[in-house]
Amino acid sequence: MDLKRIKNIDVTLLVSVFLLLTFSLIILSSASSNVGREPLDFVRKQATWMLIGITLAGSFLFVQYQTMARFSWYIYAANLLLLMTVFFIGINVNGAVRWVNIGAFQFQPSEFSKLIMIVTFADFLARRQGQLNTLKELLPCFAYVAVPMLLILKQPDLGTSLVLIAIMIGMMYAAGANKRILTSLITGGLVVIVFSLYAHFQWGLPLPLQEYQINRLIIFINPDLDPVRTGYHIRQSLIAIGSGGLFGKGLFNGTQAQLNFLPEHHTDFIFSVVGEELGFAGVFGLLLLFFILIVRGLRIARDARDIYGSLLVIGILSMFLFHIMINVGMTIGIMPVTGIPLPFVSYGGSAMITNMACIGILLNVNLRRRTILF
Repeated sequence: MDLKRIKNIDVTLLVSVFLLLTFSLIILSSASSNVGREPLDFVRKQATWMLIGITLAGSFLFVQYQTMARFSWYIYAANLLLLMTVFFIGINVNGAVRWVNIGAFQFQPSEFSKLIMIVTFADFLARRQGQLNTLKELLPCFAYVAVPMLLILKQPDLGTSLVLIAIMIGMMYAAGANKRILTSLITGGLVVIVFSLYAHFQWGLPLPLQEYQINRLIIFINPDLDPVRTGYHIRQSLIAIGSGGLFGKGLFNGTQAQLNFLPEHHTDFIFSVVGEELGFAGVFGLLLLFFILIVRGLRIARDARDIYGSLLVIGILSMFLFHIMINVGMTIGIMPVTGIPLPFVSYGGSAMITNMACIGILLNVNLRRRTILF
């Protein structure tokens, strides 16, 4: 890396990410205090994932991001192989086979596949600049994303599959795909989904979903239908957020999390812990940090040296934004429970490493946004 480019580094982006990581450790120390063998067990593990992620992000700065485009097909093939290993050596957890154990290290291939899809799909689209105007030209793009998405659905992991769709849509719009056709396809897809759900509930039409996924949709519509399981999760989340008030009950003082009324409060529902223990002020501060990250990312996409760099950034921002919207929406009852974590805040090693690698790519594109003339 040319040291002259250091002046191009986005300090605001770095500070916002540092504050998000600090926020995660603080709120996780409270949210996980009654989970695991020791009070700080999850905090120590999260800090370890952060250090690995920071190291990975830093390593990205020393390689030009365009290098990834040259190997995109190899990376794409490796991603498919990685996803397929789950079916042979994966661990079954609650009916889903998403995890792979290698010694003491356990990881989730579908988490890494999000970033891999961004890196490879950006090259796929960049090579088709000006050739995304007809349905015939758009179909290969859908097929490119559909292959890994179907492997992920087979695990089953609906949440990650939806993330891939969000990434695809954001990147295709940014690549200049025919907006009329793309919007029509999205609208048509939503109509088919709504009609299929209606037909399932009214006439028993079979759906290509697991029973627990269908139950989540049912409970989203009416939580009273399952007051002791998924409906219970949503109700406890709403109670937690609603009881926080302006400044919250204070760290370690939230009743819903500390007394284990709120399930998965260190992972999927950690936003509820923020609302209960830090109140509206904590929620506002957290969302403000996310807002800054997204805005700085858009600036990097705008100033990127080439279309490949812009598409990389847009793909990453699409992933972050979708995660934030779904996770926050889930905790306040306006989205179904999907198991999509809150970026940088929820506990999770695979997700943390992926998110930090994404930050490394954002900084990489930003560092090389203009040619150094001296």
